[in-house]
Amino acid sequence: MPFQLPAEFLNQPTPFYYYDLGLLDQTLAALTAAARPGNFRVHYALKANTNLPVLERIRQAGLGADCVSGGEVARALEAGFGADDVVFAGVGKSDTEINLALEADIFCFNAESVPELRVLDELARAQGRRARVALRINPNVDAYTHPHITTGLDANKFGISLPDLAGVLEQLEQLPNVELLGLHAHIGSQITEMSVFAALSRKLNDLQTWLEDRGHRLPHLNVGGGLGISYEQPNEYPIPDFQTYFGMFEQHLQRRPGQQIHVELGRSVVAQCGTLLSRVLYVKESQHTRFAILDAGMTELMRPALYGSHHHIENLSSQLPELAYDVVGPICESTDTFGRARLLPETQRHDLLAIRSAGAYGEVMSSSYNLREKAAAVYSGQ
Repeated sequence: MPFQLPAEFLNQPTPFYYYDLGLLDQTLAALTAAARPGNFRVHYALKANTNLPVLERIRQAGLGADCVSGGEVARALEAGFGADDVVFAGVGKSDTEINLALEADIFCFNAESVPELRVLDELARAQGRRARVALRINPNVDAYTHPHITTGLDANKFGISLPDLAGVLEQLEQLPNVELLGLHAHIGSQITEMSVFAALSRKLNDLQTWLEDRGHRLPHLNVGGGLGISYEQPNEYPIPDFQTYFGMFEQHLQRRPGQQIHVELGRSVVAQCGTLLSRVLYVKESQHTRFAILDAGMTELMRPALYGSHHHIENLSSQLPELAYDVVGPICESTDTFGRARLLPETQRHDLLAIRSAGAYGEVMSSSYNLREKAAAVYSGQ
């Protein structure tokens, strides 16, 4: 069924973000139902969307919070997530951010290097606390996704390489204010090839055996997130395949007795509930190309300019025969393009277009470049 914007928003000034909270609730219900049999602890990755009404729904569904900045830690606490449900990842945590998280007594830091562990020990000692950590390892597993959002290969900046892990464990023995809780791995984002989660599980199985042989039995294991969505067919597949995702870990991951398995999902939770609405300013024809120039641009949705990413686009105003358009924004950059040679019903000035699957990495990545005003957000299903 094509996207339908509630009539109450048809005259809303554009561009704006529309969030279908009813679809978000359905997605959360499917997610929690799939996670429940394996008793997975799900943390929502705030980097996908930090909109407070969205966070409120996610918190009410019982998810924890996965944060990658001090600002996200503060936003999670503001939204009502308990500190004991907050994990803090990120390759470059500042002292200010670490102190904020320590003062809040969050559940865990996902630590990515020996220098970071030393800083955590120093700052925790100054506060008279212990910093609980999971070591983020780099398992060298190819996620078969876009190279800009792959995070688990040796060439990536994230995590601790497996050959370095023995030395890291030796360093930990000299850091009395750091408490090792577990391991963390995250291999990438927008993963649609489910077999990579089986490969990750096998790597973690071997690694846990190696650790146990050296006297380390860890109560927590964080397998990351990365589950992708259908950007091409959001109407046909509005809810991701959570059953298969969790099933891969249930089938292939050798959970130790009493061990808690954590996952951190972001895009798959919120992407499909968000749509960017924009009106056509001009239709411009050159010798080779027909352009639909919108009032939204890369300032409202950066992903196509940043990654060349695909977003499904629908014209909500026209039922005419289709023509091919390059759908572009008004920003003074050639990369300000949402899609090339897109087939749309014949499009005219003032037509309303919906750019789908914008609930993740849309509003959070928006900017005021060209001194543009921030787009509003509206909600249905409240």
